[in-house]
Amino acid sequence: MENITGSRTGLRESKKARTRQQLAATALELFLERGFDAVSVADVAAAAEVSKPTLFRYFPTKEDLVLDRFADHQDEAARIVRERPDGLTPVRAVHEHFLAALAERDPITGLCDHPNVLAFQELLYSTASLQARIAHYTAGEVEALAAALEAEEVPPFPARLAALHLVTVRHELGRENWRRISAGQSADAAYPAAVAEADGAFAMLADGLDRTLGPLIPS
Repeated sequence: MENITGSRTGLRESKKARTRQQLAATALELFLERGFDAVSVADVAAAAEVSKPTLFRYFPTKEDLVLDRFADHQDEAARIVRERPDGLTPVRAVHEHFLAALAERDPITGLCDHPNVLAFQELLYSTASLQARIAHYTAGEVEALAAALEAEEVPPFPARLAALHLVTVRHELGRENWRRISAGQSADAAYPAAVAEADGAFAMLADGLDRTLGPLIPS
């Protein structure tokens, strides 16, 4: 009986995940085609052949139809800090992870010139309501990272301040990389400058934060 129940639960979760992906994909296609503000929630629901209440069960706001993928990265910085190797400070761990993502042209770094990624980022950075909604996801990212630092006995205020700085640097580096790509540079051409800026930005953080977080270096 437990196996049957577990199987049914797994199937339901899989169906929900597929529906969620379908809704997000349908919405993004419409937003890219017509513009975010020109497409209503009713338009998305009709195109996906679901009711508006069903859509809202999966996505609380219209903006979340675009930004839900950011939820996948909300605990990324916290995970990097928790799982960092011995001898690495939190700042250095996040820095090295960002450099590795740049080398892979990960879209989250902004250093990706794939047309689909560029279209998505243009939509994101040119829509005021999406920019405002990103604050919700950024706050979650900061909270998760601050909790990871507090778990290592950093007092709450330094932990929150450190988390805010680290998250902000990652986001701003990504935005600057996107500016380069949107201005016409290829990802390969922009890569050296992106690495140099990342090194400089994280070095500034290390000068201050590593003195505070220094005791967190595993030995």
